[in-house]
Amino acid sequence: MRKSHYSEEQIVSIVRASHAHGVSTTSKKYKVSSHTIYIWRKKYGSMEPSQVSELKRITQENARLKKLVAERDLEIEVMKEIAAKKW
Repeated sequence: MRKSHYSEEQIVSIVRASHAHGVSTTSKKYKVSSHTIYIWRKKYGSMEPSQVSELKRITQENARLKKLVAERDLEIEVMKEIAAKKW
């Protein structure tokens, strides 16, 4: 995935500008495609800049927890295989 030229706080500001001035005008001003602005609107639509860091933190924590669950599932499978072979 390509890294954005804009921080998430800047993206929220651009989305707010697109609501106020329209997508076409905003896309020309910030040199971003209209499609990108619509994607950002869908993702960051009603967020405040302060909420973006919270979203990022929660997303990172969710990824970490998913990894832990996957590791535990693997450990359980290995233990089941070992237990089945002993009998």
